Amino acid sequence: MNREAAMALAQDALIWLARHENLMPVFLNASGSDAPSVRSGARDPHFLGSVLDFVLMDDAWVVAFCDERDHAYEAPARARAALPGGQQVHWT
Repeated sequence: MNREAAMALAQDALIWLARHENLMPVFLNASGSDAPSVRSGARDPHFLGSVLDFVLMDDAWVVAFCDERDHAYEAPARARAALPGGQQVHWT
């Protein structure tokens, strides 16, 4: 997945979060964000990576997001890998 497609999927995840009144406050608290920073972050690949990190924390969130927004279940992880900080860590 290229960066543009990854950013688009992450923006879709952000929209999905915003529409879930029970999850958005959890994301805001976990990320230390507020409404203005979310608006400006919607175009920042680093911030969008944090959105995907959050969604990927819970398999139920991944399934709900993908089912509601018509994405393959592996798409969020593939998108995360294409954004800054998402590269797989090599411990050796």
